[in-house]
Amino acid sequence: QVQLVESGGGLVQAGGSLRLSCTASGIPFSITDMAWYRQAPGKQRELVAGISFEGSTNYADSVKGRFTGSRDNAKNTVYLQMNSLKPEDTAVYYCNAPLWRMGIKYDNWGQGTQVTVSS
Repeated sequence: QVQLVESGGGLVQAGGSLRLSCTASGIPFSITDMAWYRQAPGKQRELVAGISFEGSTNYADSVKGRFTGSRDNAKNTVYLQMNSLKPEDTAVYYCNAPLWRMGIKYDNWGQGTQVTVSS
């Protein structure tokens, strides 16, 4: 059974920092690409950062230079370091682990963690 457990969200003032963590179980973590998404009220869920199984990263334009994704395969954990936070970063942040079986992609999601940035 796949489980993704996020933590680290909270309330922070604009310009502040937070670090999100996502610990995975039930997946071959060291060979699984991971990602962080977010969903603000009334908006669609959007990709924030992708972290390949090798540790390479890609980011949404809106967070480039401010957010950094990383992973620790020994701990089955991915991180999202968020600096210089802005009110528009306010959203529920979700950890994602896509798994492929027989050519079909199955998305696995954590429960989400709320990030609120006050102005």
